[in-house]
Amino acid sequence: MQTINMSSGRGVSARSPASRTTSVRPRTSRHASVRVSATAASQDKNLGFETMRDGIKVAAEESVLTPRFYTTDFDEMERMFSLDINKNLNMAELEAMLNEFRLDYNQKHFVRNETFKDAAEKIQGPLRKIFIEFLERSCTAEFSGFLLYKELGRRMKATSPVVAEIFTLLSRDEARHAGFINKAMSDFNLALDLGFLTKNRKYTFFKPKFIMYTTYLSEKIGYWRYISIYRHLQRNPDNQFYPLFEYFENWCQDENRHGDFLAACLKAHPDLLTGWEAKLWSRFFCLSVYVTMYLNDNSRSAFYEALGMDTRLFNQHVIIETNKSTARLFPEVPDHEHPEFFVRMDRLIEYNTKISEIGKMGLPSPVTTLLRLPFIERMVAEIFQLFIAAPIKSGSVDVEGEAQVVY
Repeated sequence: MQTINMSSGRGVSARSPASRTTSVRPRTSRHASVRVSATAASQDKNLGFETMRDGIKVAAEESVLTPRFYTTDFDEMERMFSLDINKNLNMAELEAMLNEFRLDYNQKHFVRNETFKDAAEKIQGPLRKIFIEFLERSCTAEFSGFLLYKELGRRMKATSPVVAEIFTLLSRDEARHAGFINKAMSDFNLALDLGFLTKNRKYTFFKPKFIMYTTYLSEKIGYWRYISIYRHLQRNPDNQFYPLFEYFENWCQDENRHGDFLAACLKAHPDLLTGWEAKLWSRFFCLSVYVTMYLNDNSRSAFYEALGMDTRLFNQHVIIETNKSTARLFPEVPDHEHPEFFVRMDRLIEYNTKISEIGKMGLPSPVTTLLRLPFIERMVAEIFQLFIAAPIKSGSVDVEGEAQVVY
């Protein structure tokens, strides 16, 4: 899962009123037993990374653009899918998906070979640090999905065994992804202590319906990111500097299946896809995900340039394709074809860059805040204009008469 922080950008807080930061931790498996003292941190002088102990990297500092760990109201989620409470819940698609997840198409896909370590040793200079940062963000995002899905599977087992088992199988996939990436980090003599992250990372609370909107979007945008990089490198093999990318074709199919399952969860509750409130939340979360990715990737454009890609064109392609996919489900999506859409997105990059540059000046905090305020206001104004712009009317729910899912 490409877990994406649902906020508007560095220096801007556009949280929904439904989200808050909480110290509640979902109960986890063996990962929770690992404890490491962060006070033992030491400095990797070559790359500038801090280490907790030999070979274990201190996790990157949390910000509005870093992957988050999420939790939810598990009791409410249980009620939403309880067959005793919702006797007319349409389970046909979910039962069919369970059979597909049980097949575990990628059970034998994530097998390393001798080329990994050799390739890592050849990556030197600025690219080495940039790539480690990419691996860390990806590992954190996948591990975040593992924790959330695992707890959902555990908690829903009694009330909705079909949905619970699918969430458990999703957590299997995410754990496999996170472990594979973390092993790749070890090729660079660094890795994350995932058990330490489980116990010490802050968890952001989202209501169940918002969890379904956001995880659906995260999985679908993850699919388009992975497949787009894979196809680019198939056309330009000279730019493939590490064998991890060779796994992206099958990998992204996991993301796609996860997104399809979460779409089925939303369709099982048509009220989440109909009405004015659903339309507003659909547009809000689409924009939150798109803006966050656009700012995040363009602040790290050197990574995509190393792959021979234009970062903005890559991001625009991913947003367009994700928006098309999402339009088959959500009642409204942003109009990415409007001539002002990407013009405003590019302005956000300019303002975000200014905010970042001000932060690097080493000025006193009050002065830094004061200098940033005009750019923050401009970012808020641009995001607001994107939100109120006429959306694309879409959706896969027939709202004439009694709401029912159409295919």
